[in-house]
Amino acid sequence: MSRRCALVHGLYRNWTFSPDQASDTIGRMEMRRPIFRSDPARALALLRRAEVVHLATTTPDGAPVLRALDAAVLDDGVYFHGARTGEKVLCLGRPAVVSAEEVVARLPSTFTHQTHACSASTLYRSAQVHGSLVEVTDPHEKARALEGLMARRQPEGGYDPIDPADPEYAGELAGTLVVKVTLDRVDGKEKLLQNKAPEEIGRILTALWARGAPGDARAIEAVREANPRVPAPPFLAAEGVTLHAALGPEDAAATEALLRGEYWWEGFRPEGIGPAQLASSAWVGARAPDGALVASARAHSDGRYAWIYDVVVAQAWRGRGVGKRLFALLLDHPAVRRCPFVKLDTRDAQGLYAKFGFVDAETKRRFATSTQMVLVRGWADRRGGAAP
Repeated sequence: MSRRCALVHGLYRNWTFSPDQASDTIGRMEMRRPIFRSDPARALALLRRAEVVHLATTTPDGAPVLRALDAAVLDDGVYFHGARTGEKVLCLGRPAVVSAEEVVARLPSTFTHQTHACSASTLYRSAQVHGSLVEVTDPHEKARALEGLMARRQPEGGYDPIDPADPEYAGELAGTLVVKVTLDRVDGKEKLLQNKAPEEIGRILTALWARGAPGDARAIEAVREANPRVPAPPFLAAEGVTLHAALGPEDAAATEALLRGEYWWEGFRPEGIGPAQLASSAWVGARAPDGALVASARAHSDGRYAWIYDVVVAQAWRGRGVGKRLFALLLDHPAVRRCPFVKLDTRDAQGLYAKFGFVDAETKRRFATSTQMVLVRGWADRRGGAAP
C-alpha cells in the first residue's frame, strides 16, 4: 500500500480501498455498509457546524500532513486561511481530504448483553470532502471566504464587510494566503443502528432514556430519524401524534408560532421565544401525522430544582389528551425526573397540574420565614420594544 493510501486508510478506517484504486483524489473509497451512507447535503451541514475540521494531505515527497483547522464551508469548497509559510504551502496542488465527525452517543455493552463486552459501540456522524488543495487568488473569492470565516467566529457582526475595494482591507487581502479544498466528492456516514433489528433498536432507545446522560434525548431522536419504520418505544407512545424526546433549532420557529399570544409571554419580545427553548435542559414536543409541531413543553433543571415553562398545545389539538401526555413525558425526562422539587407557575390550569401531584407552593414552604424574591430587569413592552 502506498504511503498516501496508508495515510487515508489510517484516518478513515470505515472506508475501504486498495492501492490500485488510488488516483489524483486519494483513491475511490467505497463504504462497506451503504445503509450508513448520508447524502452530501447532510454531510456538508455537519462540516459547517463542526467547531474545527481535519485536513489530511501529503507533501510532494509523500510525507503525511494532518491538521485541525477552522474552516468556512461554502458552496464551492472548504476554505482556510493562513500565512504564506508552512506545510500547507508545500501541499498546494496535492489531493486532500477534509473531515469532521460528531459523537451522538456511546452505548455500553450492558445495553444489549449482561456480560459480553463486544457489543459496546458508538453512534456517530461523519463527513468527508475529497478534492485538491488549491490557492485562491481572486480577491473577491478571497473576501467571500474570509466573510464565511467571520460569520462563524463573529455571527453577531460588528465589523465592516470585507470588500477588496475597501482600502482598509485591500492590503490584508493581498497578503493573506487563502486556500480551499475543492468539492470533487462529498461523502457522509451516519452510524445510527440502521443495521439492527427493530426490537433491539427499541431496547436501546429505552436504555438511553433510562440512562439519561447529557445528549441521550437528542440521540434517541437521531436514531428514530434514521430508522423511521421502528415503532415508538413505550415512553414515547401516544395516540394520534408522534412524541419527541427532544426538539432542536429546526423547531424554534414553529414553537414561537405556538406560543405567540399566550399570556405568560405578554410583555416580552417574541423573538426571545426561540432562544429560550434552545437554552432549556429539557424540550419535548408532539407532531401531527403531517409532521406539523402541535405541542411543546420545556424545563430548566440543576439536578435539585426543575422549573417547567411553556407548556402549549395548538388550539385545534386541545381537548384530545395531547397536553397531558406531553406533560407526562416532560416530567419523565431525565433532567426533570431526578429533581426532588419541580415548580411551575400557572394562572388557570391548577386543576390539570394537580392531577400530576402539584400543590400550591405556599403550602409546601421548606422554611416558614422564607420569602421568594425576584429581580426584574430588561423588561420589554408589549409592542416588542425595550421599556424605558
